[in-house]
Amino acid sequence: MTQNDTELTARLAREHGISEGAVTAVLDALRRGGGTMAQFSHLDFGGMSQWSSGMTMVGDMFNGRLKAKLNAIAGELSAYLRDHPAEGRNDDTNVSYRSAGLATAGSWWPDEFGSPSAAGSQNHMRYAAFNEKRRLVIDDHGNTIIYDTGDHRISGVSQSQSTDTTLTFVSQHGVVRVSDLQRVDAA
Repeated sequence: MTQNDTELTARLAREHGISEGAVTAVLDALRRGGGTMAQFSHLDFGGMSQWSSGMTMVGDMFNGRLKAKLNAIAGELSAYLRDHPAEGRNDDTNVSYRSAGLATAGSWWPDEFGSPSAAGSQNHMRYAAFNEKRRLVIDDHGNTIIYDTGDHRISGVSQSQSTDTTLTFVSQHGVVRVSDLQRVDAA
């Protein structure tokens, strides 16, 4: 962490009555999410939590005050990363949201894509993004579709709590709808 990071996390922790470790967890998650989304787990936020502009979820899901704290902290940290790109730069920008130790052998996506830069699942849908190959692979109830991501570097999924099964993703350009991507037949 830079000196600016340390000063900012200490100030936000004081202002919001939360530990510096919790603020650092948000900052680290935002860096992994390209500054626009965060997915992390910290006890101060009730466990698993998510943030993207317009959507805040905390582990203690009915705690509105905690959601407001996360929204304020993440909003300020996101602006900080946008205004200080050198300090927001992370050499490990291709973060995988898969659990450590998972091998690509026997994976559900085409072998030639290798390891995904981001991967996850929700209900009966799963996705894997391959930024170097410019591909997004979605498996929807056993139907696998491959998309060209163009210049988007997908860093995560924007999760919906509705019954609509449409996935949206987050890239350095913001929200990416699958319907905006070109479908391709092969790698």
